Amino acid sequence: MRYSYNKNKRKLNYMILIIMILVISIGYAVLSTNLNIVGAGTINNPTWNIHWENVSVKTGSVSASTPTIDTNKTTVNYSVTLTIPGDYYEFTVDAVNDGSIDGMVSVVSNKLNGTEITTLPNYLEYKVSYVDDIDIAPNHLLASGTSEKYKVHVGYKKDISVSDIPATPQTLNLSFSVTYVQSDNNAVKPAHPESFETDSWKTIVTAVQNNYTSVYSVGDTKTIDMGTLGTHTLRIANKSTPEECSTEGFSQTACGFVLEFADIITEHDMNSTDTNVGGWPASSMRTYVNTDILNALPTELKNGIIDTTVVSGHGSTPGETNFTSTDKLYLLSTHEVWEDDDGYTSEGIDCYDTAYNNTRQLDYYEDLYLMSLSYSGAIKQKNGFDFWWFLRSVSSDSTIGFYGVYAYGGWSDNIAGDCGVSPAFRIG
Repeated sequence: MRYSYNKNKRKLNYMILIIMILVISIGYAVLSTNLNIVGAGTINNPTWNIHWENVSVKTGSVSASTPTIDTNKTTVNYSVTLTIPGDYYEFTVDAVNDGSIDGMVSVVSNKLNGTEITTLPNYLEYKVSYVDDIDIAPNHLLASGTSEKYKVHVGYKKDISVSDIPATPQTLNLSFSVTYVQSDNNAVKPAHPESFETDSWKTIVTAVQNNYTSVYSVGDTKTIDMGTLGTHTLRIANKSTPEECSTEGFSQTACGFVLEFADIITEHDMNSTDTNVGGWPASSMRTYVNTDILNALPTELKNGIIDTTVVSGHGSTPGETNFTSTDKLYLLSTHEVWEDDDGYTSEGIDCYDTAYNNTRQLDYYEDLYLMSLSYSGAIKQKNGFDFWWFLRSVSSDSTIGFYGVYAYGGWSDNIAGDCGVSPAFRIG
């Protein structure tokens, strides 16, 4: 009985399934809709129109014939006479794509007296580049409806020896040509600087080296991955180079394009002995930041870091004077963070940091008006919490420890043991 019941049940289910399919099929057969798409289109002839426009001579250039663009707008002609070392001529011109087809650079040619340039005479400066000094290279995109500003610079070198000065007038036929072709999948946008946060380190380093940093501002930040040391934030701390930077014996640590860590990377001691004998140059911290920290930075950034003359103060050890070292990475000093104007000349940090007047306040802290009685701008965090961090300065009335920054942003001297590490460095 049970076997027969199950068999009949399976048959019943099978029949119902067939009926359902039939019903659906009938439904589709009965319902009917006409769908129509009607349209009209026109295909225009594509246009190819890449040409020169907008010649502009740089102020300060020697007098010369104004560069002219020929009637086809494909050639720029100029003529200049450079009389004495230091003379130069510079102008810009736009490569414009007014066509409907994207173009890209195919061939770039620079010739001197009809021969492709491999080396220049010792007395000559000559370069054609984009206006931000980035080299023009094959596959660079010039999209439809856009333009790129080129810069032409020719100069009589200023810093040359007498033996390099030509004995007779030199006639130089300089020619630059760039061939654009229709773009394909190999086309790439030129790496112009746009944003410190988003630009590659290669683009940033190139921009700094070519002094084209107007798109970067003091205070801009960028996140970097330092491997086992974690993810951290770098900040533009300085861009200026005032006259005092050229003073003999002046520290270069707050001159030029300076980056500092906006947070604290880790903790480390300045010296295992907790003394400040030998100052910053003798500290184990100096070795640590110039090896472990430096090597954890992205390669393209590390390659752009320059040697910096670092002046730092001394403690009360007899016979010690201010120290000078050459470093890639360094800790900041008291003056680079604070401008001491507490009104108490016998108590301020300017009295106990013997190298206080051998450096200057960084642009970032100056912009914050960070002075001895206003500390919040010096606060840095470790893992999301306000934390102490070391400076390279020492107090001249002690042989113990180094200056540091409290969690609330004020200063303390004679700090020993482990403390926060937050170095700075220069690109150039």
